[in-house]
Amino acid sequence: MARDQIDMTPLHSRDELVAWLAAGEKPKSEFRIGTEHEKTPFTRDGHHPVPYEGAHGIGALLEGMQLLLGWEPIMENGNIIGLYDVTGGGAISLEPGGQFELSGAPVETVHQTMSELVAHRAQVHEVAAPLGIGFLGLGMTPSWSRAQIPVMPKGRYNIMTAYMPKVGKYGIDMMYRTCTVQTNLDFSSEADMVKKLRVSLALQPVATALFANSPFTEGKPNGFLSFRSEIWRDTDNARAGMLPWAFEDGMGFERWVDYALDVPMYFVKRGDSYLDVSGSSFRDFCDGRNAKIPGEKPTLSDWANHLSTIFPEVRLKRYLEMRGSDNVTWRHLPALPAFWVGLLYDDRSLDAAWEIARHWSAEQRQAVRDDVPRLGLKAQIAGRSLQEIARECLGLARAGLARRARRDQFGRDETHFLDPLDAIVETGVTPAETLLEKYNGPWHRSVEPAYSEYAF
Repeated sequence: MARDQIDMTPLHSRDELVAWLAAGEKPKSEFRIGTEHEKTPFTRDGHHPVPYEGAHGIGALLEGMQLLLGWEPIMENGNIIGLYDVTGGGAISLEPGGQFELSGAPVETVHQTMSELVAHRAQVHEVAAPLGIGFLGLGMTPSWSRAQIPVMPKGRYNIMTAYMPKVGKYGIDMMYRTCTVQTNLDFSSEADMVKKLRVSLALQPVATALFANSPFTEGKPNGFLSFRSEIWRDTDNARAGMLPWAFEDGMGFERWVDYALDVPMYFVKRGDSYLDVSGSSFRDFCDGRNAKIPGEKPTLSDWANHLSTIFPEVRLKRYLEMRGSDNVTWRHLPALPAFWVGLLYDDRSLDAAWEIARHWSAEQRQAVRDDVPRLGLKAQIAGRSLQEIARECLGLARAGLARRARRDQFGRDETHFLDPLDAIVETGVTPAETLLEKYNGPWHRSVEPAYSEYAF
């Protein structure tokens, strides 16, 4: 999320939390597509991490972007930490290690997603090139240690950095070394939300495999195709995972609220200050029983911010967020919204996708989720390879996009955005396996060429 919500309306009941989620329902005619991606900044000279401070730092980059775009700055303790378009467009924010995130505007077509991406890329280059900054299109920093990576000046990250080692092995890596691309999609009703949530949760490992792009850690192969995905298996399991209860009878907005009420909190924001309430529950906060702020009751801002710190494979806010994919090169990025829009925004494809997944057990879904970071499309579920399932899903997505028939100025529909996935599905060779072939071949067992070949 680009910036903290600001709505100090006090909350009085669980029903208000449910109503806040339900307010996301939209008629199909108003369905939109949101795409977010993170990319790793690096110094073009020497391929080092970029600090926040200094004339060639991340702060200077944001200041330059503000001048270029005219967007409003997001400030914290005198530091610029992001930008947002007051006209309802996109936003730019910083992840903990300086990963530069574009949260795209809600758009109607994947064509518009691509246009936004091309414009953003040109704008970023215009400001970053004179600063000597480049950006990397991988799912994880390929060569830097944790200790090398700078910390961005955002209070919430200090709280999370202190808390993460208490609840998992890889939380610090998740924060400082990974990059994702994410697609956000709408729902028309509670039943529509539940169906899309179940389909996208069950099939998220397919997207993880198709976009697996993080095989290196500190200059060497790490044994995984998507180490970013593996990291999420041991970051904080109280707030991550495949949500088996979402497939049980009675799933709906209320069930999500009950889950979120018990997910441990990180912080409460009051003014410009972040109060560390890590490990406490929102349920106790609602009852005025938070030990750090006794008697204090939550606001709508607190609820919205808390929901943004829950990290399952698919996340419900006032829309659904597909969270299972590594970042990839910029030309490949629109394939992710194309894949999910084709599957979820067309009723026939959505029904057919549910037919693929509906007989899988919670144990089967978890097993393929556990296997996919290492095996990619060779992982199996219910006697079928993910490659076979991915081929079927890609066909459904293509058919769904064809039926949408949203055309650009050249008369093309959105199906061509799936083209980068065709070779992956046909050969079974993920982006990570292509990287490893280069590493073991023309790159002469060095990751340094990635900084030019995979530059954003």
